[in-house]
Amino acid sequence: MSGSDNPYNGSFGNQMTATTSFGAQPAPAAAAGSYITDTTTANFGKDVIEESRKQPVLVDFWAPWCGPCKQLTPVLEKVVNEAKGRVRLVKMNIDDHPSIAGQLGIQSIPTVIAFVNGRPADGFMGAVPESQVQQFIDRIAGPAGADEAAEIEAVLVEAAELLAAGKINEAAQLYAAVMQADPENAKALAGMAECMIAANQHERARETLTDLPEELSKDAGIQAVLKKLDQIEEARKLGDPVALERDLAADPDNHEARLKLAKILNVEGRRDEAAEHLLQIMRKDRSFDDDGARRQLLQFFEVWGFKDPATVAARRKLSAMLFS
Repeated sequence: MSGSDNPYNGSFGNQMTATTSFGAQPAPAAAAGSYITDTTTANFGKDVIEESRKQPVLVDFWAPWCGPCKQLTPVLEKVVNEAKGRVRLVKMNIDDHPSIAGQLGIQSIPTVIAFVNGRPADGFMGAVPESQVQQFIDRIAGPAGADEAAEIEAVLVEAAELLAAGKINEAAQLYAAVMQADPENAKALAGMAECMIAANQHERARETLTDLPEELSKDAGIQAVLKKLDQIEEARKLGDPVALERDLAADPDNHEARLKLAKILNVEGRRDEAAEHLLQIMRKDRSFDDDGARRQLLQFFEVWGFKDPATVAARRKLSAMLFS
């Protein structure tokens, strides 16, 4: 999805700007090697113990005369820099500062020990290959992208809460930020479309979910929003709800009018009332429209979601009716 057809290139009355960033990003002034420092015996507590309470710290015990150290150093520094802040590397020359290595029982170099939360957590010895260093860092700090994925999920939760509270612009900004980081994030796409629906931009919402990759288009959340759009379009053609209510007042068994009214109430967000009308049809006549009221209620459930309070309440009543 290119920048020109991204649905967040627009506004809901105010210009949206997505400024949220994800993952462990270095500050703009950070230079290559900024994750790597040298330490001394006096500074070990600050550089390693204290810092490891914030993020994992790898301590490289080395010496200038050590051949394997010279082999490991460029590999270790490369992988640490590529980790972009997931870990820090602190180098300690044991010729100049032997006491820490002695306290830790280090008898050969190079030795790398990872400190986490102020304590040694893991380590390795020797000039190991780059792949093994990478595996070591992943084991200590978690796989690359894990922090970013958790942060994105937290932003998606916040966006959904804002949308539920009617704060459309704020929610849209968060969904836009996620889509910039991950253009094919299904939850963000569905959420952005929901923002557009809430802003009565139904055609734009449908365009947002059109021509997606096949696997993405099959996502349950995206399918639910598309069904919601279908329900909105259908409800527009069903007539005046006030007139339908008059018809029902005159004839409570006018199931056709009640079904239409349920569909209109659903798109107006009056889910409990919509469900109750369908349940009432079922109580009176399960044969109406070949059990159409039950089928319609199940379609509502698909759009509302399994945990929606209206779904929970109506499903409980439906179960009682079917199995009592």
